[in-house]
Amino acid sequence: MPDSTATDQAADLCPLGMVLTSQRRIEWCNDRFAASFGYPRTALIGQSMAVLYPTTSEFERVGERGWQALFESGTYEDERLMRLRDGGLRWFRVLGNALDRSDPYRRASWLFEPLRVSGTVDTLSLRQREVLSAMTRGLTSKECARELGISPRTVEKIRAQLMQRYDVHNAAALMSRISGMPG
Repeated sequence: MPDSTATDQAADLCPLGMVLTSQRRIEWCNDRFAASFGYPRTALIGQSMAVLYPTTSEFERVGERGWQALFESGTYEDERLMRLRDGGLRWFRVLGNALDRSDPYRRASWLFEPLRVSGTVDTLSLRQREVLSAMTRGLTSKECARELGISPRTVEKIRAQLMQRYDVHNAAALMSRISGMPG
């Protein structure tokens, strides 16, 4: 079994942001995680993850979705916009595991991978961010509408706005553009 020094070195060398949470509060994080958000590590320890979300409602909505997935399978994955220390937004791929599926937020570990995005995401509206997030999870317009409590027609309108904004002609190309993958 590796000693704690080797474990610490492995965490610090990890190319992804790593964080350990308890009840969605940061217990520990590596330097890569803190730097991805523009913070020193010590400034994040003890903070609610809410400080890293664009809005309180997004923190709550993602939290409900994450809790359900962690409860059902013990793992969670999505792509989402997160708030940086300077107030800007950045797109991340997020992977999480719960220690105990029966109480998923008691303790969970998370990986955050910053994604390269073509075009600015800072000026997206809350609805645009919600629809984009749903699209990255593979939801149809009807499923997205149901989740957000809006009409499928409204979702389609927002998807069209996003495709126009990012100068793409279909949802697959939009996802490619947002994730930084070549289109």
